[in-house]
Amino acid sequence: MSVNEGGAEPVEHLAYEVIRRLRPLHRTVVRALERELSGTGLTAGQHALLDALHHHGPRTVPELARALDLDRQPVQRRVNHAAGLGLVETVPNPAHRRSPLIRLTPEGSEVIRSVQRFEAAGLRRGLAGLPAADVATALRVLDRLGEEFRALARDTPPDPHSPRATPAPLPAPAPHTGRHGA
Repeated sequence: MSVNEGGAEPVEHLAYEVIRRLRPLHRTVVRALERELSGTGLTAGQHALLDALHHHGPRTVPELARALDLDRQPVQRRVNHAAGLGLVETVPNPAHRRSPLIRLTPEGSEVIRSVQRFEAAGLRRGLAGLPAADVATALRVLDRLGEEFRALARDTPPDPHSPRATPAPLPAPAPHTGRHGA
């Protein structure tokens, strides 16, 4: 292992260590989440869908696919499954007649809030004593790594002037029409 002047590890080595930990961490998070969801009929993927709708509001399937960094077809399957469980519904999209908005039903909102309350309690217990500033630093590092790897995936250089990588914001939700869709 090489070190920089002053004995510090080079940033690229530390970044590799972060990346090496992400895959097993992701698998562990998914396993814990699936255990938490057992008996609900939901998978970790459907949880991600409900969470995106809860966080960002009604979206089209293509917008959800971009937010989840997935192809449209698997997102459509998740939407169909969640609709079958009565957790989401489609409503007309005033901005695009052929691409309806997907929104949480009251039952879907309650399910995701309940799961998130449980998760928050576990995180409070598990991360007690970890300074919020450390978590904020971790977020900045992960955002920057995400920017760098999205640029590599696009084969375009990242913006060197970007102080922090953030995914493109989702568009604002369309105005609520008050109509319930199929």
